[in-house]
Amino acid sequence: MFTLNCKGRLLKIEEPVVMGIINATPDSFFSPSRHGSVDAMLRQAEDMLNDGAVMLDIGGQSTRPGSEPVSQEEELGRTIEGIAAIHERFPQAILSIDTYYAKVAQEAVAAGASVVNDISAGSLDEAMIPAVAGLQVPYVLMHMKGTPQTMQQAPVYENISLEVLDFFIERIALLRAAGINDIILDPGFGFGKTIPHNFELLHLLRALSIPDMPLLVGLSRKGTVYKTLGITAEDALNGTTVLNTIALMNGAHILRVHDVKAAKEAITLVRATHY
Repeated sequence: MFTLNCKGRLLKIEEPVVMGIINATPDSFFSPSRHGSVDAMLRQAEDMLNDGAVMLDIGGQSTRPGSEPVSQEEELGRTIEGIAAIHERFPQAILSIDTYYAKVAQEAVAAGASVVNDISAGSLDEAMIPAVAGLQVPYVLMHMKGTPQTMQQAPVYENISLEVLDFFIERIALLRAAGINDIILDPGFGFGKTIPHNFELLHLLRALSIPDMPLLVGLSRKGTVYKTLGITAEDALNGTTVLNTIALMNGAHILRVHDVKAAKEAITLVRATHY
């Protein structure tokens, strides 16, 4: 069991949970996940919570390979009103802000978010780690090689699981020293990794386990699924469910997904097979 202190509310992860993705963006790789208004975000939040999501991850810019960054002001404009509205309507939901900007993290937490999900592990804004330490909320520590603009330009690893684990150990020490208590680990599938790298990392997922730190897996409708199958992201739900099932069997604790109901069903069935 893992316990996360989310702004004074304890989130107990006694079995795997689902984090639903809400993109307040015009250009995320999976077009049905794009939400351009607060009303659309509220409807998506309601649907995901009804389907069993425990956490909702709200982001204001696409970080798909080759995406162009947006300013923190633009990101604030896309996310904060929606976060405040979701928090007011669904106060029981654990809201996460998907950002690498410290200011966005601070404003989002003030509006109702209680987790910070940073793809850069603090490398793109040096103020992020001190900000999260001051906020005293859980931090999603993700591995990424390069930036979204460069990460898929021929990434190379000698031993991917060992390199990701070494990265976690190094950054955890830095986070602990800064005063961040609750850390969620994300191997960063698709972030500076080829498709074979992603499959190897999925196979060796248990090697990344660190005591008291839940593992988050984000494979939903990514290229590893649809390129391997020769389909599109729109047709990749079944493939996503297969890989999420493998992730659960290999030790995943949080599934970050576009399709909450399917992920929740995968969790139920995997748990039913383990006595």
